[in-house]
Amino acid sequence: MRKLSNPELNRLDVDAFKEAPKTPIVVVLDNIRSLHNVGSVFRTADAFRIEKIILCGITATPPHKDIRKTALGATESVNWSYAKDTLEAIGQLEATHQCWAVEQAEKSISLEAFEPQKDAAYAFVFGHEVKGVSQEVVNRCRGVVEIPQGGTKHSLNVSVAVGVVLWDLYAKLAQKK
Repeated sequence: MRKLSNPELNRLDVDAFKEAPKTPIVVVLDNIRSLHNVGSVFRTADAFRIEKIILCGITATPPHKDIRKTALGATESVNWSYAKDTLEAIGQLEATHQCWAVEQAEKSISLEAFEPQKDAAYAFVFGHEVKGVSQEVVNRCRGVVEIPQGGTKHSLNVSVAVGVVLWDLYAKLAQKK
């Protein structure tokens, strides 16, 4: 088995990426502290051709060297915007997207049981590294998707959680094409 070189991967350039069809998912970051986590989310959103990222509250925005360090250029390819208030961002998304929080909550749906609809658009809210998604935002969302975990820790790193959820949804949506 031979590892592929970068040119053999046939990746899109930034202009082609911007024109390419997107996975109908918006990632909403609710008060993320770590700039490295923000950069990692950009890179993951690029990998799965996510529609957009909305950075809310205290979440830092590009350009910033610590975001750039982990994003590796994805801040140039992935569409993003900033909203001071997460509830306002959700309110604007509700007209076109099903809004779901990714959190641990009563009556949550386990990620493996969540079935995205073929022709629907989604927004998934990921929360603060310690506090999670605020209760007010959870209350505003259609529901809660929970990543099943079997270890001793109470949560995953937010950028890891984004990767797990986006990969799962990307795979499920690809099967529905």
